[in-house]
Amino acid sequence: MTLSPFPTDGDFSSLFNFLPIGAYRSSPGGRMLRANQALVALNGYTSEAEMLEAVNDIAMEWYVDPTRRAAFKSLLERDGFVRGFISEIHRHKTRERVWISENAHGVRDATGALRYYEGTVEDITDRMSDQKALRDSEEQLRLITSQVPGAVFSVYVRHDGEREYRFLSAGIKDIYGFEAEDLMRNPSLLGRYFHPEDQAMLERDRRAILAGQSNLETEFRVVLPDGTIKWISNRSSAVSKDEKGFLRVGMLLDITDRKEAEAALHANEALWKLALESAGDGVWDWNLVTDEEYFSSGMKAMFGYDETDDVNLSFELDNSTHPEDVPQMLADRQAHFEQRAPVYRNERRIRCKDGQWKWVLSRGMVLSRDENGKPLRMIGTHTDITEHKQAEAQQRALEVQLRESQKMEAIGTLAGGVAHDFNNLLAAILGNLALAREDLGEQHPAQESLTEINRAAIRARQLVQQILTFSRRQTQEMVRQPLTPLVEEALGLMRSLLPAGLKLVARLPAAGLPVLADSTQMQQVLMNLCTNAWQAMEGGAGDITVALREVRLDASQGLQLGGLASGAYACLSVADNGPGMDEATQQRIFEPFFTTKAPGAGTGLGLAVVHGIVKAHRGVISLHSRPGEGARFDVYLPLAPEASLEAPAPAVAAAPTAAPVVQGKHVIYIDDYEALVFLVGRLLRKQGYRASTFESGEAAVAWLRENPDDAVDLVVTDQNMPGMSGVDVAREARALRPGLRVAIVSGHVNDKLIAEATEAGVSDVMGKQDSMDALGEAIRELLARATR
Repeated sequence: MTLSPFPTDGDFSSLFNFLPIGAYRSSPGGRMLRANQALVALNGYTSEAEMLEAVNDIAMEWYVDPTRRAAFKSLLERDGFVRGFISEIHRHKTRERVWISENAHGVRDATGALRYYEGTVEDITDRMSDQKALRDSEEQLRLITSQVPGAVFSVYVRHDGEREYRFLSAGIKDIYGFEAEDLMRNPSLLGRYFHPEDQAMLERDRRAILAGQSNLETEFRVVLPDGTIKWISNRSSAVSKDEKGFLRVGMLLDITDRKEAEAALHANEALWKLALESAGDGVWDWNLVTDEEYFSSGMKAMFGYDETDDVNLSFELDNSTHPEDVPQMLADRQAHFEQRAPVYRNERRIRCKDGQWKWVLSRGMVLSRDENGKPLRMIGTHTDITEHKQAEAQQRALEVQLRESQKMEAIGTLAGGVAHDFNNLLAAILGNLALAREDLGEQHPAQESLTEINRAAIRARQLVQQILTFSRRQTQEMVRQPLTPLVEEALGLMRSLLPAGLKLVARLPAAGLPVLADSTQMQQVLMNLCTNAWQAMEGGAGDITVALREVRLDASQGLQLGGLASGAYACLSVADNGPGMDEATQQRIFEPFFTTKAPGAGTGLGLAVVHGIVKAHRGVISLHSRPGEGARFDVYLPLAPEASLEAPAPAVAAAPTAAPVVQGKHVIYIDDYEALVFLVGRLLRKQGYRASTFESGEAAVAWLRENPDDAVDLVVTDQNMPGMSGVDVAREARALRPGLRVAIVSGHVNDKLIAEATEAGVSDVMGKQDSMDALGEAIRELLARATR
């Protein structure tokens, strides 16, 4: 049966074609039966006939999503009509995409059978674009506000005080703990958190808003459910009003940290203001399309510009970036622009208005890109990290100082070990030398050569003493005493030793400046520094200035000087106006055996010894020098606590009387150094003793065990030996022969050794003797005491 859908007389056919929106009739199967001129134009055709000829299946040919046709039919079958059905379609002829809104109903015959669909089609592409732009704008606003600390809001306040939040950023959760949606549903929620003491102030603000006040800034406290109290800053401005109320926009900021800082710094208003002015970062907003850039109000101040300065800050900051930092800055930007880095982060130096360089940390993020991914807009911050960079540099300097200190410790340990072995060699040389001279007689021609050998050996022993002092192996006698008299005494000796043409200038305080020190070693420090100064003059005229003063070091100064604690110090300075030193020489000046003098003109131990002594006194030594400007050494020693000074009591001693040799006494001598064992055995026998010598504690103990009936009057043993130590020998020997007298000899006598020796039954602990005569005298004294 042929349908005549649109009668020509007494119907609405003229209206059908006159409608400004599309109208159609289609079969249930999806074939287009009629279309008015608006629908024909919508699909890109010129006539209805052309369009009906081209359209075969509405579902597949028209809808971008073919399933929309099925959804459309489902609604028609369920309700009999469809209203406002929105879909994206193709203009049938051009395939251009557009958005439409459909209204339709089904037409049935007298039996109820569905004959066709009739409906209208409206092009709503512009409306959908507007909605998308609105959504994009809202998303952009959300992204922008997410980069801003605190919560951004837009609120409509009615004349009766009721509020309606139109916009609220997610930052509200960081302040109050609830979601933005919670407050938008219940605007009175904030009232539950107000601090009771601030209610009156908040009520005044509410009345000011209702009175139409444009700008408002309030700081108040809130009490969270867990009892935490926060300070909040509320800044808002009126943007519009109508007969029902006002629309305001503003920001809530958590200023708790700032308020706590204010409370802590209330006693110093200047420092408090400085802290507030230095808090926070400079914010920038960069339009990458127009290359326009917005900066927060504090940005100019960060780089030394006044608000009145007419300056293109964006141009200035890029062009004032240090040339060495520009390539990395551009590379970091490009990495973020190309999405290889999730955020932009760069550290660089920027020259301020006054010419000073400032380290700045820049961070940012692209907020929007075009369809090709090209960045359109970017926001971020600048943070002044100059102090952080300076702290890093200081830390690196301290690490270098630590490595130098560790190197000196290692060298000192090595030097001490070498000196200990070398001292044993010298003892053997000097001992055998003394015996040889005695055997030959005073008139023997070899005596002259032996005297020169003795003189050289004595010099070598003095060198060993310097090494031991450098390595801090010698026993120190630390006494609280004024430093000024020690310096004066050393200078008195120094004046008599200075070469002609050199002038010694002393600048000493009247105060004694008490320190805990070994007087001999401190005088050695001053003598070595003055000697180093006059040798730096290389035979020319000049001044050596010795100064002593009290200084107070803060924590920062102490760190720069190598880790000294803050407090009061005596500073002893020795300065010369000689040629000075370059940086390379200064780096090595305290190394043992390093010298700038000609071969044979110096040992290179003088300043190394000074370094060791000063460190043993819990002080530091620093050097200030430049080529052509002389040098100055500063020794810092901690002042002793307030207490009466302990001056050593003058000793009144009787003239020494040599102990008589007790003939026939049996002495056992133990040392791991073969040459020394041979020498001491020879010495003891020459003096009339019976001597048994051993090169290990194990051998001596074995002899005592195997010869129980052989009487022994004294055992003298070295302490530091491979295998059994001197204390071990004492324990074993006294276990085999209770009451046996044992003496221990050590180059490093300390409280721990004395305690262990006493527990083992040792009768005497002696330091290493300087000569064989001294050793012989010590053994005679021990045997003499044993017979009393």
